[in-house]
Amino acid sequence: MRKTFLPYCRPHVDEGDVASVVDALRNHWLTTGPKARAFEDRFAELTGARHAVGLNSATAGIHLALVALGVGPGDEVVLPSLSFVSAANCVRHCGALPVFCDVEPDTLCLSVRSVDAVVTERTKVVVSMPYSGRPVGIGALRAYTRGRGIALIEDAALGVGTLDAGRWPGSESDAAIFSFYATKNLTTGEGGMLVTNDDDLADRVRRLALHGMDRDAWKRYAAGGTWRYDVTMTGYKYNLPDMAAALGLAQLDKLAVMQERRAQIAARYCEAIASIAGIGVAALGRMGSLDRHSWCFFPIAVDEGAGLSRDEVVVAMREANIGTSVHYIPSHLFTAYAQGDHDLPNTEQAWAQLISLPLFPSMSDQDVEDVLEALAGAVERVSASVA
Repeated sequence: MRKTFLPYCRPHVDEGDVASVVDALRNHWLTTGPKARAFEDRFAELTGARHAVGLNSATAGIHLALVALGVGPGDEVVLPSLSFVSAANCVRHCGALPVFCDVEPDTLCLSVRSVDAVVTERTKVVVSMPYSGRPVGIGALRAYTRGRGIALIEDAALGVGTLDAGRWPGSESDAAIFSFYATKNLTTGEGGMLVTNDDDLADRVRRLALHGMDRDAWKRYAAGGTWRYDVTMTGYKYNLPDMAAALGLAQLDKLAVMQERRAQIAARYCEAIASIAGIGVAALGRMGSLDRHSWCFFPIAVDEGAGLSRDEVVVAMREANIGTSVHYIPSHLFTAYAQGDHDLPNTEQAWAQLISLPLFPSMSDQDVEDVLEALAGAVERVSASVA
């Protein structure tokens, strides 16, 4: 057993990241300014989107996308329950009704079939989510929503590095929103980015993100700026500061290297887990030749039919000094969302079996083997306790 605890996740921050943030501090411009604009430009180029708007969280991006699309009271928004609750919260903040759809058992993503089962004449938006960073199959979903006049948003919080039929999230949908939280593939500590090819949507989101103002501080106070501004709509305070953007810029410089390391770790996990009885890799089904998994986290499924308990395996892993997580507690099981009749059998079966193993770029090969050894030992221990 390891002598030290291996956390579920650790941000990959090096001296280049530190130097980039220090440079932003020495520029004496701390709020949204030149670093934020440079980060937006580089991210737009990376994803192929016409517009990228930096924000202080992905949650802010989802909220603003819904507002910009006119979601309000009386509207319904379809989204998976097997996701983080932020998207459902944003729907409620707009006064609309979140309608949870099931996921497919082999992908743990929503599908045209699962969406169609809950769509009504009040459906305004569908929000997709690439579970663990695996592509959704956005082309089919876009064709379905477009044919019904429904907007499509991608909750791409896990999607940095994901390719869906060879394209980044945001290529097919009305907008995609990425997260740069501390556990994500690219981090700014806290932060997010909305990308879109819709000029009007981008303009509305950019103004909504800063109180509805038509000029931010950089445009007002930098050389050649003017103090006058107008408030053209009722907005929010969701802008991304330059210090966070500076960290994002440095992270972009090494993103390809970090993604390659994630893929290497995931490949080793897949190879070894194939020989651990009662454990399978979750959500791998139906990956196309042009698809790419971002491996934001590595989910496994514990076979309760084989006498294993997910919760007991988690405890045994922790006792072996290995941290884990569970993605996700379905939103419809929370007290705030438990009202109503939710028919989500695949979601409820999947979540009770899921564990996310440690996966981050700075893991050593020995760290990876320690995880696999602990997992095999945990399964053996739990199985023995049941026998």
